[in-house]
Amino acid sequence: MKSDKLRSKKVKHPRFVRPNVGRPDRRRLKDTWRKPRGVDNKQREKQVKMGALPNVGYRNPRALRGLHPSGYSEVLVRSLHDLDGIDKESVAVRIASSIGKRKREQIVSKVTELGLKLLN
Repeated sequence: MKSDKLRSKKVKHPRFVRPNVGRPDRRRLKDTWRKPRGVDNKQREKQVKMGALPNVGYRNPRALRGLHPSGYSEVLVRSLHDLDGIDKESVAVRIASSIGKRKREQIVSKVTELGLKLLN
């Protein structure tokens, strides 16, 4: 379904860092993005050394949004029955975190048998 040509066009964007997050007096700040609003804030003034701000120019083409960075769309698998009817050209498998060791081994063997891509 998705061609290799489309897969290779998905581009990464820079890591958008919250302003002043590395300063020692701001240790309690989380690294989640917040728009800089300060009057003298260097990042709001778009100084390159302070890091990039998110904007619409970093967006990927519509056909590629929501895909894994490898270019495959993900399917969350909780049982062996979830592997039935999966297209190996466009879909990659991610095993749910709640799956135990024995069932995980069964799923992994079935995935390799079917020739699917496994993400975890």
